[in-house]
Amino acid sequence: MRAGNGVRRDPLPSRAPWWRGGPADLAILLAGVAIAVAAITPIVVHWLTNPPDQRMVDLEVYRDGGAAILRGAPLYEVLTQPPQLLPFTYPPFAALLAVPFTVLPWRAAQGLWTVFMYAALAIVICYAFRDLIRRAGRWTPVAVGVLVGAAAWMWPSYDQMRFGQVGFFLMALCLADCVARSARWPRGALVGIAIAIKLVPGVFLIYFLITRRWDALRNAVLTAAAATLGAFALLPSDSADFWFGALLEGGERTGSITGTTNQALNGMIARIIPEGPVRSLIWLAFLLTVGYVGFKFARRTTLAADDLAASGTFRSSGALRSSSALRPLSALRPFNGTDLMRAADPAAGPGAYSLLLAGVAITGLLSVLLSPVGWMHHLVWMIAVLGALAGDGRDARRCLVAAGVWIYFLFPLPWYGAAMSGTNHRLITRFFGRIVQDAFGLAAIAMIMVLGIWLVNRLVAAKDRPDPSRSEPPVGTLAP
Repeated sequence: MRAGNGVRRDPLPSRAPWWRGGPADLAILLAGVAIAVAAITPIVVHWLTNPPDQRMVDLEVYRDGGAAILRGAPLYEVLTQPPQLLPFTYPPFAALLAVPFTVLPWRAAQGLWTVFMYAALAIVICYAFRDLIRRAGRWTPVAVGVLVGAAAWMWPSYDQMRFGQVGFFLMALCLADCVARSARWPRGALVGIAIAIKLVPGVFLIYFLITRRWDALRNAVLTAAAATLGAFALLPSDSADFWFGALLEGGERTGSITGTTNQALNGMIARIIPEGPVRSLIWLAFLLTVGYVGFKFARRTTLAADDLAASGTFRSSGALRSSSALRPLSALRPFNGTDLMRAADPAAGPGAYSLLLAGVAITGLLSVLLSPVGWMHHLVWMIAVLGALAGDGRDARRCLVAAGVWIYFLFPLPWYGAAMSGTNHRLITRFFGRIVQDAFGLAAIAMIMVLGIWLVNRLVAAKDRPDPSRSEPPVGTLAP
């Protein structure tokens, strides 16, 4: 088959739609929902039966912000009920979106927010594990249910439910904008909405810039600006308070910089160096270094994805064939951002999509590491990392790495490290405790390297090396 640009492609085998409307398909759909519900129910019950001051405290912040708007109170002087006393720290646009939850009873708001959170997680799963799910055929709902349950138990996801956070929503918006093959919305608009809700997704503006996705960049900026200016028109005083006051305060307003849950570079450095100019300079140096390397790898993976998609030299399993059309990494051609989404075409193969997803996952990890505060629950971007590593599930080594990362994030390792760092422990124990206390942030840095180097090399530079996990059975024999 030839694509419109004349490049030969070997498409993946066509997949029949999983839903045909029969009773068997309905039973499979209900089975998938039941699996997901069974997996997340213990999490939901645990946190919704917690003491009120330890239950969805971030949702309470949003609701109090919406309530402040309704009664005309200053938005950035509002504090939640004791003992938390948390301020509203988000742009005014986020408070406007929270108004509907303000008029609901607290229990109803918690229940509805929980349903919305896990619906957003299901969307994230469908994008992150697209090629693995496609292989399930009519069992797609079961595959999605299993993956939703597995992802929900990762500690960042677990904390999303604990705090009632917006991480799944923001991630779903950014993934849809960056990896969807076709969009019924102006590409970049969803990222713009995410930025208007919370400034952290602003790193995706850099991603659009370095990948030459000019339309997406323009639409993201215009959408974020329109939402922000709309909030200015409705809430001029609160908007001025945020953009020229609360935002500039930063620091402890968003939470303790040195707290264990802060896995950003700033938090890791602050836990070992006292506050002052030296710490600020060291943070700036690490910020620039990790940012430069990270965005370089995000561009590298995206460029490699585009080159793979353009070459059209895939086996149905996603392994690369030897081809002069696919050049060494050092000779990869500059890509055209308008053609970038061909890597998301199923006809391009799972390798191209994995690398496209890897670039987005790296950018998501950078949004955590480069922020002044990057809480553990912000690292839900590890779900996208797992999807990029697993691909279509036919590369045993990649799946083993993905499984290892999943197991790693099932445990609250930083809290174990915090317990080891107390003054009642020996010096050597405190030393390793400090390292373990940064376990999630260090893992985020490591995954940027794994995706940007190992995964790219495995899919592109090592195309001629045979992979035993993909070996085909001899002709005339039965494969299990």
